[in-house]
Parts: sequence; C-alpha cells; structure tokens
Amino acid sequence: MCWGTRCPRHHRSDDVLRHLPVAVLTSAPEERDLRRAHELGVEAYLVKPAEVETLQAILANFPTRFRSDKILFSMTTSTTTYSNLRHSEKAGEEIGARVLRAFDGSSPDALIVFASSKHDYGKLLTAIDRTCHPKTMIGCSSAGEFTNDAYNEGAASVVALKSSDMAFNAVVGRGLRNDRAGAARDVIDGFRGTRSHEYPHRSALVLTDALAGNADDFVERLTSLTAGTYQLFGGGAGDDANFTRTHVFFGTEPVPDAAVALEILSLKPIGIGVRHGWQPGGDRMRVTEASGMKLVSIDNAPAADVFQEYARKTGQTFDRREPLPFFLHNVIGIETPAGYRLRVPLAVNPDGSMQCAADIPTGAIIHFMTPKPGSALAATKTALEQMKGHRPSTALFFDCVATRLRMGKDFGFELEAVKQALNGSGYAGCNTYGQIARSDGQFSGFHNCTAVVAILPE
Repeated sequence: MCWGTRCPRHHRSDDVLRHLPVAVLTSAPEERDLRRAHELGVEAYLVKPAEVETLQAILANFPTRFRSDKILFSMTTSTTTYSNLRHSEKAGEEIGARVLRAFDGSSPDALIVFASSKHDYGKLLTAIDRTCHPKTMIGCSSAGEFTNDAYNEGAASVVALKSSDMAFNAVVGRGLRNDRAGAARDVIDGFRGTRSHEYPHRSALVLTDALAGNADDFVERLTSLTAGTYQLFGGGAGDDANFTRTHVFFGTEPVPDAAVALEILSLKPIGIGVRHGWQPGGDRMRVTEASGMKLVSIDNAPAADVFQEYARKTGQTFDRREPLPFFLHNVIGIETPAGYRLRVPLAVNPDGSMQCAADIPTGAIIHFMTPKPGSALAATKTALEQMKGHRPSTALFFDCVATRLRMGKDFGFELEAVKQALNGSGYAGCNTYGQIARSDGQFSGFHNCTAVVAILPE
C-alpha cells in the first residue's frame, strides 16, 4: 500500500504500470501539492469534494488521450489584463505582449476582449491576434472596462485562458435584427456539445448587439434550442452610453447586428451568479400597450404621465427633456415567478411613450424599483457556491452601464467587493447594455441593471 506522492512515484518506476495514466483525488488544494503532482506526471488532479460525473468524464477520456500520447493535467490557467492606450494598434500589441508573458510565450486557447467605442476595433483585434495568436477570440464593444487591477472608460480589457479540461469553440449568428430565429440557429448549430457528451458541464458566454432589439427573445430561443442543457452568461454590447451602434467581435472581425458565443465544455462546474439588488418601491401596474422596447401606456395612461405622477408622489424631479437622472434611480421591474426582471427607460418620445433598453411585453405586471447596494458581491458569492469545492481560476463580470452611471465613483466599491470575494483570483468584464443569464435555480433571461458573475475553475 502507498499513499500521497509515494503512489505516483512508485507507479512511474514500475515497468508494467508506468505507461498508464494517473488521476489523483485529494483533500490537499495547496499550490505546492499541485505542482508536485504535475512534476510526478499526474494527468488529473481533483480536489475533494469532486463530482462523480467529473471523475467519470476524466477517466473516460484517458484511453483516447493516452493513445494519442497527450498528457491531461486537469487544470485551467488564466490571466487578465488591460490597456489604457488610445492608439488601437499599440493597445492591442500591449495586451498581446502581456498575455504572452503570463503564459511563458505560449498562445492562449481562448481570449475574450472588451473594448471602448473609442477604439478602432479592427486594428485592436488584429494587433492582439498578431501578437499572441489566440486559438479562439471573441468579445464586444463596451461602456466601461475593468479587471481586478483597473477600472477604466475608453480602454480595453481581456481574459485569456489555457485549459486541459475545457474545450472552447467560437460561433456567430448574423442578421439579428431581421432574423433572430436564424441567428439563434446558426449559433446553436455551431455548438459541439449538442452532438457529444464527452464533457459533463456545458456553458456559453453570449454577447449580443442589444440595440438590434428583442434580445430577451433571442436568449429564450438559445435556451429552447439547447433544451436548457447549457448555462448562459454574458451581455449586450455597449458604445460608451451613446446608444447608437454596437459590435460583437468574432476573431479579428467586428460585427454589428449579430451575436457571438464562446462555447465552454468543461470537466468541472462553472459557477454563475445573478443578482440585481433592486426592490419594489411602488404599486403594481399593468403594461397596457408596448411594442418591443417601446413602452406606450401603463394602466391605460401614457407611460410618461405615469412616471411624472410617481415622481411627484415621491418628491423627485422628472424632466421629460432630460429624464436620465430620474431613470437611473427608478427602473422598471417586471414580475416573474423567479423574481423581478429589470428594464431601464432611456428616453421620452414626443407622444408620451418611452424608449427602454430592452423589451417589455404588453400585459406584464410592473413596479417602480428602488436600488440597494451589494448586487455584485451577492452574485459572486452565489457563483462560488456552485463551484463544488473547486478553486476559481478567473471570473467574468458583467454589470449594466446604468449601474455605473447611477453609482458614479461608488461603482469602484462594487468591483472591490468582487475582488475580495474571489480571494486573489483575477477577473475582467465590462459595463453592458443588458445582461444575459440562464442558470438553474436563478431568474434567467435578458436583464437590465443586473450583476452577472461567471467563475471558471482551475
């Protein structure tokens, strides 16, 4: 009998056993133990408690990987970085060089880019690709960029990943405005996990042109086409709160009127947390007329009149010509069985209707909502609870541009709370025009003013 590092050492010295792969199931999560196991040639290193499905998937993969002389060391490494340079090509080169240094000169398996509309996206993406040669790259334009080390506007931030127990695959769906169904089919048709059960955990980072409209319907179609077997997370591309034109990134191509997805097939669970931190502040009301993102009437009265009356009752100022300050502190909450789905009004039309950041269905029961802090921290804690004991490698964090505008400098406290909760693991993300989440037991769909955190395990 042997235990600890004696077992793989003995295994490698035995002429009969030395050619067989080794998996370690241990209660020792320390970095030195992991490095020692790697040095001894261990192919998979799992920390208790480990899911049976994860262990089964690793063992099932051993014969294939063994025959092809591949070494499976079950680990995901990551780095997050950013650039404040305004010159797009130089910013891309700076980001690519930092990624290469973090990975000791090797290219990342996947790279996710968030970039301000102040950048020339094509030049930025081409420079990143030329410098660090990612095998897969997606991203989107944004309205505020951040990592665990910096929070900026007018910048670019990235997450880069290398993994032996995750498979990454990028897909795009075009023509979103005129054919949501076709775009959703194109995305799902490109998913590999729908045709293979090699990996027990299936997720996708979804980034969409929210200004194309009907993003909620698009997310529902993705969920339906995958029969709910994929976790979804992500958001709507931004353009620094100009609300004119947004892009998603597919390789080095910036694409408007489209959605991209990074399919992530994993041997270990990915944690997703969704929280908005708002509570009802007014009576129940019914949407009596709406069309897509246009809210026409509430309780048979023009929408703007209802907002004006609520402002009067609560002692607030509502200026129809400059309504954004009121909107940032008084969003709409749509009642759902799982909680309130938020919608942010953006503008008042001459006829008294209101333009919103996402769709509002006719007949929906709604409330005026009031904010409370702490949504980002709550979302992070929820995501950590889903990790089943696995240590975080990195996290992706999406929050609404309206949240940043409302909180101002205090938004930095939200970011710091995420950093503290992750306890040393990096994260990156951006402010978006709506947030995407589909995770069992949490309110799913397309949201506004909601924090979405996805944590990838080591």
